[in-house]
Parts: sequence; structure tokens; C-alpha cells
Amino acid sequence: MYHGRFRKSHYETGYNWGNLLYKNGRHINQAPTFQITEERKNFARECLPVYERYYPEVLDEIRGLADGQKGRYEDFYTFLLSMYCFEFNNHCTCFAFKDKDHLIFGRNSDFLVALEKLYMNCLYKLDGVYGFNGNTTAFIEMEDGINEYGLAVGLTFIYPKMIKAGFNSGLLVRYLLEKCKTTDEVVESLHRIPIASQQTLTVMDSVGNFAVMECNCNHVEVIEPTEDNGFVVATNGFTYQKMTEYNNHAIDNWRSEERYSTACNALRNNKNQFSAELTMDILSGKHGFMCQYERSKGADTVWSVIYDIKNKKVFRAEGNPSRKKFVEDGRMKFISFPFCRPYEQ
Repeated sequence: MYHGRFRKSHYETGYNWGNLLYKNGRHINQAPTFQITEERKNFARECLPVYERYYPEVLDEIRGLADGQKGRYEDFYTFLLSMYCFEFNNHCTCFAFKDKDHLIFGRNSDFLVALEKLYMNCLYKLDGVYGFNGNTTAFIEMEDGINEYGLAVGLTFIYPKMIKAGFNSGLLVRYLLEKCKTTDEVVESLHRIPIASQQTLTVMDSVGNFAVMECNCNHVEVIEPTEDNGFVVATNGFTYQKMTEYNNHAIDNWRSEERYSTACNALRNNKNQFSAELTMDILSGKHGFMCQYERSKGADTVWSVIYDIKNKKVFRAEGNPSRKKFVEDGRMKFISFPFCRPYEQ
């Protein structure tokens, strides 16, 4: 994974990074995944006013990136604002759990092997918003992260049956990390902001409130942990009864149901032994199928991350966790969780 640090204003950080890449002969708009079609152009134009109203800062960053790359702003915002709303091969697993000693969020990101050297871990500390540590298979949008208030967020993509002008999955995660301190604030944001794509968002805050939000352009459903189990799980399909009609069973979801069952069974069977080590074991496939893809077919788990919120620690395996070790990321010195209250069960 590339590791980037981003500071100053949104425009400046976009420009500086884009210009750095340009000077080193890296042109983002020449990447094979940078696809611009008339359909995506039209849809992105419809989304643009939503971002102008709710998140103009991220448009500043996109414009800065385009300027730094000597590229067209329209091309860059078309690519980013339409992401997750058309075909996309991102498949992931998220889960979170708590007990009197633990507040832990775990996530595997499953994607294309051919692009794994381009994936990024990012430290953002920009003017006027919350700082965060996040991971992405692209740029500017985020797929999981934890911010300076101890709020962790991670997406799982669900192939859309319908789309409307609004925020897509990766830019929702980015927005929530920069704007929210708590799970309640996330719920309020998702009910207020128009949503374009289909996804789940697993969220956990520093005082122990956590849930899975299953959402698309029509509905937002909040799934909280049961009192008996104390955990939530999300893969690449909706599970809430009112949302299951939006699942597309014709799409290859990379054994989503099996990953969901593996995580649920492992957490249910070990509910008195919650720990970071258990999280590592589940994510690395020691409790059943989770990351055991055939790389020869072009798919694999490309990173795995654990946010140990109670202990203010981040662990990441930069590659498939069955082969790569989890290493603590000790760079997040700016994360102080300044308004955290001690968690009480």
C-alpha cells in the first residue's frame, strides 16, 4: 500500500498530491479503471449540486487534484461521483463487537489483485474538519477509517438495483469521518443527505454505540446488536427484511453469504472471549471462509484492518491476513479522542 499524509486545505492537499504524481509521471486519468462514459457524465452532473450543498470541500479537493494532474475537473468528478453506482468489483466484510473490556471494529477489503500496489492508507488532517486514518482502493473516497474522535466507519458494496443523485459509498465514508463524532450523528447524516448507491455502513463510536446501516436511495435501516450477542456483521448483501428485495442475486458477490455466516458463527461461539486476537483470527480465515480466495483468478483480500477503539490502536495487514501479519500503526499521534467518555457496559 502507498502511505500518504494530507494537510492544509482540501484544495491544497488535492493539488499537492496530484502535482506530485504528475511530476513523477503518474497520470491518474490514464489508469485502466478510470472510465468515463456518457452515462456516468450525465449521472455525475446530477450529483454535483448535492455535493455543492452538503460537501463542497470534497469538490475543492477533486478540483485541486485535477489541477495538479493538468487534467479536466469534469473528468475527475465524473469518475469519483459516479463510483459505486455502476459496476464495481469491491467486496468486503465488516464486523464490530463490544463487551466490558473491548470496543473493536474489523474489516477485510476484497478487490482486484492487479491493482493492489495502488491501494492507499491515508492520514488526513485538513482545515475545518476532523482528522482520520483511512484506507482506499482509489483516491479521495474512503472505504474504512477511524477519526480523531474514535468514530470508525467501514463500507460493504451492494450492487445497485436503482440509483439517484446523491452521495456514493466511498464519499459517504469520507464525509462521516470528517464530519461526525458519534454513531447517532452518522444516523442523522444518513437520513439528511441524499444517497446514490447501495451499501452497508458499519459504524462504532468511542462510547460503545455501534450498528450496521443498510441503505440506498430509498431507505436507511439501522441494525443494532442484540442484547445477547453484542456484535454486528455486514458483507455484500442486505439482511434486513425490508431491504432484501434490493439484493441482486445475479451478481457474483464473492461468497458473501458464507463470509457473513463465518463471522456471525465465530462471534456467537466466542462471545465470552472477545479480543483483538479473535478479530485477527476471524479476518484471516481461521474460523471458516473469509479471505481464502484463489489469487490466480484475480481476486483476493488486499488489506485487513482492526480498529481497537477502547485502546486507541490500529492494526493493519497490508495484503491477505492469512499470509501477512497485522502490524500496529503508531502514526496517529493526532488522535486523542478528546471528548470520549469512559465506556461502561
